[in-house]
Amino acid sequence: MTVPFETTLLVRDSCLCLHVQRAARALARRFDEALKPVGLTSGQFSLLMSLNRPAPAAMKGVADLLAMDRTTLTAAVKVLERRRLLKVTVDPADRRGRLLTLTAAGRGKLAAALPAWQRHHRQLEALLADPGALRRDLGLLAAS
Repeated sequence: MTVPFETTLLVRDSCLCLHVQRAARALARRFDEALKPVGLTSGQFSLLMSLNRPAPAAMKGVADLLAMDRTTLTAAVKVLERRRLLKVTVDPADRRGRLLTLTAAGRGKLAAALPAWQRHHRQLEALLADPGALRRDLGLLAAS
């Protein structure tokens, strides 16, 4: 059995997964470029921003928020920990767990990156007919 080429074209033109993946990669590339002068990738910026909170964050909660598996998050954390942008400590409530905290250097790096993110984000939102609707629809897909 073979799949007809017309089916390939149909999937190319209509597959939501393909379209979202392509858009996600394009957005990540654009934000990587915008954040490059500060020395962060878009993923690192998101991870640091997720830790910008009054209390340390549990690895599981951060992994859930960023929709990452624990192994991928652990690898990303190690890079930022080596750069002294975040600190990993044992969770006193569950010694198997780890808590993540921004360091002073991490807060500084995040503050330095924020203007580039804001500028770039405004430019991208200006290209969209309804950015709020897009966020809402993507949220529905993520929650399903």
